[in-house]
Amino acid sequence: MNFNEKLVNLRKSKGLSQEELGMELDVSRQTISKWEAGQSYPDFQRLVMLSDYFNMTLDELVKDIDVEEVRNKNMTDEKVSSIYTDLEKGKYYFNKLFTGFAIFGWLFIIIMIIAVVLKFL
Repeated sequence: MNFNEKLVNLRKSKGLSQEELGMELDVSRQTISKWEAGQSYPDFQRLVMLSDYFNMTLDELVKDIDVEEVRNKNMTDEKVSSIYTDLEKGKYYFNKLFTGFAIFGWLFIIIMIIAVVLKFL
């Protein structure tokens, strides 16, 4: 049995809606829906919360899961692309910040030089 099927069965055995389970785990109903549809998987923290909530070990919860399938779904081209996009944005803002500090530094030096020159006049 796949994880998503196991999750559906566990949730239904407790008589919970996706929304109710989401509230227990502090995630949205849509997140639970994606887990149950096999479109995504919970992070480790949520897996621990699920195992605690359903009173089972992590091994029982995730047994028979195809780890390669999880890896492939978690590292889609879109996610990898977003990582690079975030990195580029970070570099852009760092350069803006660095440029701002450099300009401020030069202005400060020029003002100090002017102040020293005016003091001696």
